[in-house]
Amino acid sequence: MTATDDRTANPGQLGYRPCVGIMLFNRDGLVWVGQRADTPGDAEGKGDWWQMPQGGLDEGENPRTAAMRELYEETSVHSAVLIDETSGWLTYDLPPELIGVAWGGKYRGQKQKWFAARFNGDDSEIDITAPPGHEPEFIAWKWAPVDDLVRLIVPFKRTVYETVVAEIGHHARPAET
Repeated sequence: MTATDDRTANPGQLGYRPCVGIMLFNRDGLVWVGQRADTPGDAEGKGDWWQMPQGGLDEGENPRTAAMRELYEETSVHSAVLIDETSGWLTYDLPPELIGVAWGGKYRGQKQKWFAARFNGDDSEIDITAPPGHEPEFIAWKWAPVDDLVRLIVPFKRTVYETVVAEIGHHARPAET
């Protein structure tokens, strides 16, 4: 049995990858979502999935700092202000077939702190081709109503998205001018 097989057989021994997520609202109260690039070994697996920006924390990194870094790395957005966050960390487990494959087999899933941010820029600022040194995460993007988010995400993350919408989705309203 290889080390990867052993981890797959014992997913309870694996921890959760620390991660942040960003619910980015535009002036109309819509939420930014990107269509996932279908990458071999990706945690989402095959499918036509859309998700909000998210990514792992660097060693010792503050979650608020990580949220703004991830937002920039995945969307090129810098004209945003954090306005809220979930009350705690949310976790999800990968489906069994992805344990031992995603993230180098090191984790059973993710533990995420989610932040709401208000986008104050123009859509022309958004560029999903990714900054130098980073692979693009998305092949398309759009603004979506908050009520569409749960059905757009890969099924094993839906419970997390339901909680995120319940806790910080109330910001999905037009910005005050």
